[in-house]
Amino acid sequence: MSYPVGQVAGFAGVTVRTLHHYDDIGLLVPSERNHAGHRRYSDADLDRLQQILFYRELGFPLDEVAALLDDPAADPRAHLRRQHELLTARIEKLRQMAEAVEHAMEARRMGINLTPEERFEVFGDKDPEQYAEEAERRWGGTEAYAESQRRAARYTKEDWKRLQAEANDWAERYSALMAEGESPDGERAMELAEEHRQHIGTWYYECPYEMHRCLAEMYVSDERFKAFYDSMRPGLAEHLKDAILANAARRAA
Repeated sequence: MSYPVGQVAGFAGVTVRTLHHYDDIGLLVPSERNHAGHRRYSDADLDRLQQILFYRELGFPLDEVAALLDDPAADPRAHLRRQHELLTARIEKLRQMAEAVEHAMEARRMGINLTPEERFEVFGDKDPEQYAEEAERRWGGTEAYAESQRRAARYTKEDWKRLQAEANDWAERYSALMAEGESPDGERAMELAEEHRQHIGTWYYECPYEMHRCLAEMYVSDERFKAFYDSMRPGLAEHLKDAILANAARRAA
């Protein structure tokens, strides 16, 4: 069977003009012409067109496509192997691009609208979105979560840097009092627990004492939070939990 140029253009999703161009440059010369001189394409021509369009989709210039298809040393299996390799590489590249877009979407949703350089400057090697999806799943319906999203959406790079500086300063002072042997129900430990609660209230959401107690329990029951606090000083998560509970009890009294 043979097919007219308009039908082939419809098959392939290209324009008739494109097929004319491929004919003019010798990339895809139709096997037949009818008595009026109109182009007719065979099944073999359609196979070649499919190969052309595949390489064009991957960004190959037409002269390189012609060289690949007209290579006398290549057989159909060689083309298939090459196409498989190219597709595999393309899929991986697209996967990476999709992942980058997902991160950008998540950052926008969280309000962390910083450039990569700014994000590194503020957060270092810590990913502020690492647990974002889980946080939304666990607390997405709460007013505290909604409030934290509203606040974060307004923060500039300088705001994030100030927030981080305050958190780092608190961590250094808490580690120091532990090194000095301060007990969790000691005055300084409870004051820093109170400062921890106020930091949350200042930057994220209102954190009443009952909520702070719940957070304290999570800091030791959730291995990721425990690892985060213990990275400041071994045992800090447990010590902080007890200090938060002592401070809440003191305030309630």
